[in-house]
Amino acid sequence: MNRTDSPPTVPTAGPPGTEPAPAPVPEETRTGRDPRWARPALAGLLVATALLYLWGLGASGWANAFYSAAVQAGSQSWTAFFYGSSDAANSITVDKTPASLWLMALSVRIFGLSGWSILVPQALLGVASVGVLYATVRRWYGPAAGLLAGAVLALTPVATLMFRFNNPDALLVFLLVAAAYATVRAVETASTRWIVLTGVLVGFGFLTKMLQAFLVIPVFAGVYLLAAPTGLGRRIRQLLLAGLAVVVSAGWWVAIVELAPASARPYIGGSQNNSILELTLGYNGLGRITGDEVGSVGGGGGRPGGGGGGPFSGQTGLLRMFDTEVGGQISWLLPAALILLVAGLWLAGRAPRTDRTRAGLLLWGGWLLVTGLIFSFMSGIFHAYYTVALAPAVGALAGIGVTLLWRARSAPVEAVAAAPVPAVADAPVVAGASVVAAPGRRRALVATLVLAGTLAVTAWWSWHLLGRTADWHPWLRSTILAVGLTTAALLATSAVIKEFASGNGVQSDANSLVNSETGVAAGPGAGFAGRVVRWVVPVVSVAGIAVALAGPAAYAMQTAATPHSGSIPSAGPAGAGGFGGPGGPGGRMPGGGNGQFPGFPGGPNGTGSDGTGSDGSGPGGTGQDGGANAGGFPGFPGGGSAPGAPGGTGQDGGTAPGGTPGQGGFPGQDGGTGQEGRGQRGGGMGGLLDAREPSAEMTALLTADADDYTWVAATIGSNNASGYQLATGRPVMPIGGFNGSDPSPTLAQFQRYVADGRIHYFLGGGGFRADGGSNASAEIAAWVTETFTATTVDGVTVYDLSSGKQG
Repeated sequence: MNRTDSPPTVPTAGPPGTEPAPAPVPEETRTGRDPRWARPALAGLLVATALLYLWGLGASGWANAFYSAAVQAGSQSWTAFFYGSSDAANSITVDKTPASLWLMALSVRIFGLSGWSILVPQALLGVASVGVLYATVRRWYGPAAGLLAGAVLALTPVATLMFRFNNPDALLVFLLVAAAYATVRAVETASTRWIVLTGVLVGFGFLTKMLQAFLVIPVFAGVYLLAAPTGLGRRIRQLLLAGLAVVVSAGWWVAIVELAPASARPYIGGSQNNSILELTLGYNGLGRITGDEVGSVGGGGGRPGGGGGGPFSGQTGLLRMFDTEVGGQISWLLPAALILLVAGLWLAGRAPRTDRTRAGLLLWGGWLLVTGLIFSFMSGIFHAYYTVALAPAVGALAGIGVTLLWRARSAPVEAVAAAPVPAVADAPVVAGASVVAAPGRRRALVATLVLAGTLAVTAWWSWHLLGRTADWHPWLRSTILAVGLTTAALLATSAVIKEFASGNGVQSDANSLVNSETGVAAGPGAGFAGRVVRWVVPVVSVAGIAVALAGPAAYAMQTAATPHSGSIPSAGPAGAGGFGGPGGPGGRMPGGGNGQFPGFPGGPNGTGSDGTGSDGSGPGGTGQDGGANAGGFPGFPGGGSAPGAPGGTGQDGGTAPGGTPGQGGFPGQDGGTGQEGRGQRGGGMGGLLDAREPSAEMTALLTADADDYTWVAATIGSNNASGYQLATGRPVMPIGGFNGSDPSPTLAQFQRYVADGRIHYFLGGGGFRADGGSNASAEIAAWVTETFTATTVDGVTVYDLSSGKQG
């Protein structure tokens, strides 16, 4: 991008005896001319990122079938497209705002429905995010900083995961990075146009993933208010305009949905009162912070051992981003980013208000700290993959911090006296020589030692994270630690040699570099020491970057090589974090996970849900008998088993047997096994978190006479419905939405649909214990089993509702 705005302020030396100003902005950023290597290096970074994100992308199949079904619906119906409906007949929406679905649905309309047409837009958003992050960091810190920032983002494991997946996070990250770029441009010239664009981009972030997009608003506004080169009154007026832009760009869709009659639009999934405002402020808003999420199966209940918001929330606290569930996803360079943030602010010192070095650090550091702390302490539903929102900030701080420290250790040290210095014994007298400023020498020494310490901490933390998957390439763990500590030691040693080589601190010119790497002697022994350092430092710097990126790069490549599906994907090898590891949610889930959570209770004298793991044999939790006081929803008609080839490898899912069937009891749902190639695994919560791929027999049954019905089938839960809908290409009603706890439809509405002949079959499966919410789905299931005759197709309980048609 061409740079036409005013150049950054170049710091100048202070008066004699004062601390030197921060390292000057490099020549290429002042002139807008990049060195020759910059553009080829950027092209290489973007091509490598594209290969990482696109290679073998189709292996994940539908990925998150919940969103894939909505994309399919949007490609068939413009109404479903606009509202983000789960089915083309518009019974209910997904539990998010729909912007991320729009891009994928347009791709499907153009290229047809396939895993590739759904996932390629996500991968391209990842490549674009890396490119925009490079452009943002480069403007103030140079191409080297931008390239390092982009590489860190591209190789962060959770970023590789989410840019190869169809959750809303890919578009959210792109929009927020673009908003950061707009903020940087606005700060440069106090531009109203650019700060308003920031508001527009954040507003569309809301239309992607609701209130999460707003976490950066205080940071962006604060940085602009601090650093924009104009009067305070004008800055405030500009920020008010940017706030208006946020409201308009986010609110137009919300206003249409709220004002449209409920009968003219689908039900708002995730809400209990059919309101997008309720969804925004409740289940997907403040409820995520407090854990009070009505209708949720995850938040508010606390997990065994305390300290959190239920099985989908995990342990809250300051170290949450480093724990076993989250650490392997995002935290590889998180300690380094925090250290470099502090070091960069120290280098900025008491700079002017408009100083860009400090403004950029505050922008990215504020993004990291505000978002990271909210993720750490939120008590509602939290998944490890949310942390992809931290990856741009971690990358930017790494690129900026390393670049600033490197310049500080290499920068010329300003003279404190312009007059010639008298000769010192055993030292040559050089005309015009000046005394080197001691504070500047200390700054260079400290900068080098901080770089070395940061590298050592990063190597140790990578060694620690790799220890959580100790059987996965164990040689990598020891190599990173050994090379990292050795490299850090050599870097620290170079600082000591450089200090020694400075000798008495006399140099031939106040503007020339007192740097032993040049091999120019400023004191005794500097020539030899300089030659040693000159050869060692480039090797050390390359080795340091390679060591810092080796761990996350290995996890990123493993993530790209593994198919992922279900609602809670996880990056890295099995055991690296998340709930289920690669291949979908098969482990550590309620009702089917290594004994960590109990099975969900069935209904009166009913059975619980069998949750089958990746190999179908791991130890599991113990289900609870139904009984009158078991609590939760009644057991639903069984979903049978969905046989298939073994799914992806991961944690043992185990089984969670329910109670013993008795009179009036409904057969429980078998978790089944996953499908090879799509990496699905059975279990967990039996249709809550992943979709079953129906057999050819079931697909033929559902598609027969499909044109005579609005919905070829209805079943409990959106994921349960999505598998059937994607297989048949026909609308399948997801009763109760994602969790099965939304009052959509009510029993009376469902009975009217049946009487009108709009639903052909009711399919068994689903049934989840929610935190409050509607019991309409349980009432519908009970009415169906009492009114219609059950048959079994491929192990799934099927009820033909056509006999209930009236007139």
